[in-house]
Amino acid sequence: MFDDGRLDDEGALTRADPVLRELAGSGARVRVDAHTASDAIAALAAARRDERPRAVVAAGPGSRLLRAVLEPVCPVPFVAWPGPGLPGWTGSLDLVVVTGVANGAAAQATVTDAVRRGCPLLLTAPSTSPLVELAASRWTTVLPTTAADVMATSVVTIEALATLGLAPAVDAEEIARTLDAVAVGCSPFADLGSNRAKQVATSLADATPLLWGGSVLAARAARRWAEGLRRAAGRPALAAEPADLVALLESSTPRDVFADPYEDPPADVAPYLLVLDDGVEVPAVRVEGGEVVAAAERSGVRHDRVVALDGGPLARYAALTLTGQYVAAYLAVGLGR
Repeated sequence: MFDDGRLDDEGALTRADPVLRELAGSGARVRVDAHTASDAIAALAAARRDERPRAVVAAGPGSRLLRAVLEPVCPVPFVAWPGPGLPGWTGSLDLVVVTGVANGAAAQATVTDAVRRGCPLLLTAPSTSPLVELAASRWTTVLPTTAADVMATSVVTIEALATLGLAPAVDAEEIARTLDAVAVGCSPFADLGSNRAKQVATSLADATPLLWGGSVLAARAARRWAEGLRRAAGRPALAAEPADLVALLESSTPRDVFADPYEDPPADVAPYLLVLDDGVEVPAVRVEGGEVVAAAERSGVRHDRVVALDGGPLARYAALTLTGQYVAAYLAVGLGR
């Protein structure tokens, strides 16, 4: 059973301290990695040539985030490749990007394949990683990092791609400040009355989360929320398209607000709709969001909105994602997991 008293209990929060401390350091890791890779990015900018690659192929844990950021603006085709290895058409005219903390067999196969084919390779990894040795070639640029943090390494990689004219400019310090602000607002020292993450976790205590984000990055944040909530609660959580969510909401059994949860336990876990809003104001997002919320209201399904409006698109994505990680952590604390 979920006990919201645990969310302000010193003993319960102490047991969760390793997880919460890791989340609190998100902004610092972005700063450290941006500083560590700054010389390599400056050298890449100084050596930049006018010709563009035929395509960009990205692999590793951050590849799908790179696609979400780059696809709307990248002047050449962009492919997020799940690996291992590379697509058969990839050659020396294509830029291969390996990012994140992928030291497994799939990443090693991708790096080896890129070197064998003579592809320009942009590798974001700790300088002690085995991938750095495998990637050694005259066409390889290594962006050194220090932490196993997908957001930090993704920011470094996007900064490097921006110097090549392939990505939008990002401000690592702005992203770090945004993550710091989320960490302060969601701190375990902030009680339930003022802590947004604890409040959302309490709302999800007896519910099946249904998540929707309107923009490309908000939709990706919703998928990250769903993954974290599934791990934290050990039960389903779904991020889906508007039509699928509307169908689920309209087929749900209306909640009886007068029912006694002990005398009349519900037959199934009630859904709870969470809308992730990153401030993208386009007609399609407004219409789809209105349809999802209206379906929830017609079916008597509880719903809430988590908002991130400060900073650029990537900073807002980072804020939504980190808030979701805090919610998952507090949900696990409340469940005694």
